Amino acid sequence: MIRKSVFQAVVAVAFAGAALIVQAAEATKPAPAKTPWKIVGQLEEACSCNAACPCWFGSKPTHMTCGGGQFIFIEKGTYGNVSLDGLAVGNMVESPEGKSMMESYGNWKFSNVYVDEKANLQQREALLAIATRVLPIDSSPKKEIRYVAIQRTISGKEHAISLGQYGKFSGHLVEGGLGGAAKIVNPPGADPLHKEYDQGTTTLINFNDAGKSWNFENSNYMFGTFQLDSELYEKYAAGLAQKMAAKKN
Repeated sequence: MIRKSVFQAVVAVAFAGAALIVQAAEATKPAPAKTPWKIVGQLEEACSCNAACPCWFGSKPTHMTCGGGQFIFIEKGTYGNVSLDGLAVGNMVESPEGKSMMESYGNWKFSNVYVDEKANLQQREALLAIATRVLPIDSSPKKEIRYVAIQRTISGKEHAISLGQYGKFSGHLVEGGLGGAAKIVNPPGADPLHKEYDQGTTTLINFNDAGKSWNFENSNYMFGTFQLDSELYEKYAAGLAQKMAAKKN
């Protein structure tokens, strides 16, 4: 009995030592490399606020809430070795009543993601990874992912975006006072995707998902072009963290 107890103790110590060695080895492993990505294309965005949307300036929505969506149409793009040419991804969101989108970020009513259904499995995973960095996917604890036919048609000045059975929106740009498109440059809420965009007006926003049934018109519409990559967003995230820390102090 004594020999058995001693043997069991030795085995237990051996296993504990082995576990510590494994933990130490895991701790000294380098962090997994982040997948580099880059995308070039256009932004299509519309919401229920009056143009220009006050949410990008840290103000409260025109109405009690701001509801709408952002969609990126990728002309050329890669995520590691995965090609993203010709694909699209976006999300539809709604803010809580009576609060600006900035102050209520993380507690929005919903944030649904719409992924181009023609993407294969690897492309879908890549689009979701990029959308998490570029779009406000984490703005709400209530999230759903939809794989849909995202289509865009441009007829003259009118841009129309369709999300299959979930809805559609369309809009056109407005002219600036001195001619050309009216531009918004570097608003307070700007991220690399929204550093500059052309201002417009919606023809309609129709949305039937997340328990909503929206039908808006003559509201905010925005169009932009972008060249984004993972390095740019790493720098942006670091700068944003510094700003948030400064505000807390």
